[in-house]
Amino acid sequence: IMRIHLASYQSIMLNRGGPTYKLLHTKKALEELGVDVKLFDMWDFNLKLSKDDLVHIFLANISTYSLATNLKLYNAKYVVNPIIFSNHPAWKIKLYQKLEKPINKLFIRSMSDYKITNLICNNAEKILPNTIDEGDLLVKGMNVNRDNMQVIHNGVEARFADASASLFPKKYGLKDFILYVGHLGPDRKNGRNIIKALQQIDHPAVIIADILHNAEGEWCRKEIDRSKNITLIEWLNHDDPLFASAYAACHTFILPTKFETPGRAALEAGLAGANIVITPHGSTKEYFGEFAEYPNPNSVTSIQNAIELALNKKKTLDLSNHIKKNFIWPIIAKETLKMYKNVLKK
Repeated sequence: IMRIHLASYQSIMLNRGGPTYKLLHTKKALEELGVDVKLFDMWDFNLKLSKDDLVHIFLANISTYSLATNLKLYNAKYVVNPIIFSNHPAWKIKLYQKLEKPINKLFIRSMSDYKITNLICNNAEKILPNTIDEGDLLVKGMNVNRDNMQVIHNGVEARFADASASLFPKKYGLKDFILYVGHLGPDRKNGRNIIKALQQIDHPAVIIADILHNAEGEWCRKEIDRSKNITLIEWLNHDDPLFASAYAACHTFILPTKFETPGRAALEAGLAGANIVITPHGSTKEYFGEFAEYPNPNSVTSIQNAIELALNKKKTLDLSNHIKKNFIWPIIAKETLKMYKNVLKK
């Protein structure tokens, strides 16, 4: 009987980012299809992986390298979601690896992040990028085997399509606002430019964010405090109906970060019917197509213009229908299960 073990890096439940939700929702959707799914337990003294066991690793970097290496040593099968993106083009990554080869010869244990990703991927039974672009980067930049690759997209919970548009306005007195959901503080999230753009727009905005206690996080907090049009809500539980209602009640959802792969919150908001403004970097166009505005995240003016453009457009269900058809978890789970069966047949 097929048994699937889902595994990732040790602090995945502390960070609660994209990989956390991807892993947990993959598990739930597979279980609804009757699959025996377990969270990989490194403390299990009786752990033995048979020919019917398959480990699915989420992330291909130093944090999962030891697990992948040992699975290979014990002849256990694994597949991997690399979840990787770089703002460097493939040719530059390839050049960097060429230049580091002499260093690796001098320091035997020295290995770049790119080489680690290459080893994890090329020892896997199947490599599962979230997007075609991610697959191209792995192949062209990190010499990953394309023959062993299958794109399986990220998913989103279907429940956001039925979110109430009235709960949030009842509690906060705000409707048709601009909404940002995510962390503030990490450089990738581009908090400074997002807040500067919102300060230029005469329209109410809501930020639902976990703000880190670092220099950028503190700057974001101070600027939000002095901004008359921005309401800060320091986190709502992801399962709270108010959270889904914020998506349905807003007019335009924004995620003009430095890159997204592809931006789970934007998928949730799009499913709830919001207009979307999102970074063009990180394969977002593969998910949102013509149904979003794509500003330059390095330009405050570009972000501001894209938000104003989205605010001037009527909300439609075009993006919601597109997401329902392609990216809800039951669809992703069926594709994933078919891949597992093919791998275990080998």
